[in-house]
Amino acid sequence: AAAKSLSDVYAMGARPAVAMNLLCVPSCLKEDIAREILAGGHDKAFEARCAIGGGHTIEDDEPKYGLCVTGFIHPAKVLTNGGARPGDILVLTKPLGSGVITTAAKADLASAGALAEAGGQMAALNKAASELAEDLEAHACTDVTGFGLLGHGLEIAQASGVSLEISVSGLPLLPQARELAEMGILPGGLYRNMDYVAPYLRTADGVSQSSLDLLCDPQTSGGLLFALSPKAADELISRLESVTPWARRVGQVLPAGERALLVRP
Repeated sequence: AAAKSLSDVYAMGARPAVAMNLLCVPSCLKEDIAREILAGGHDKAFEARCAIGGGHTIEDDEPKYGLCVTGFIHPAKVLTNGGARPGDILVLTKPLGSGVITTAAKADLASAGALAEAGGQMAALNKAASELAEDLEAHACTDVTGFGLLGHGLEIAQASGVSLEISVSGLPLLPQARELAEMGILPGGLYRNMDYVAPYLRTADGVSQSSLDLLCDPQTSGGLLFALSPKAADELISRLESVTPWARRVGQVLPAGERALLVRP
């Protein structure tokens, strides 16, 4: 949750500076568990070199946690989702499938290894990806979270006045994500995402249903999706190889067409 909260700042090319804890807890939750939740948030904020300056605690029926984060960036360097240009390459920095895997975990269908990898990816900051892209003049960026890759990709396409072509053959996927998707182990949010993007989507022959499902899988704390020139995309992937080897080319930016999203094999 803390990594996701910090991600919105990294997606704009900024540096987190100060954060406030937001904690909702039921009265039956043991104090040591609440303390561990806050400690986890502190650890991520410390890793981000972001100070936690207090917060708010509310009694609620189920535990909830997040951060309200303030970051800084020079106004001329702000990254938005509205600057993608035809010819740009799309680079995704984390694998997809965390929604499918956590849904499977509720039914004890996810392997321990798959669940551990998903947890590690969700907890990983987008700090390195944001900082390593800083001098590469990315044209657009967003973090991939609850709306899935296609939902957030649609935001880029609409804000930039372009179309996006996604290639499923290049998608980085978490271990067991494909297997579980093919079994139909899918979170409810995935169906809502699919319904939302359907009017804007054209799917080429040869794209499997499981691939489309994974493109709409809601991510709890996914990676960054950049639109950069081909040369800058290659350089970013090279830079990220030692810190997040999942980074891949996942598509390209096209001139605006009849549909904002095109998915190819």
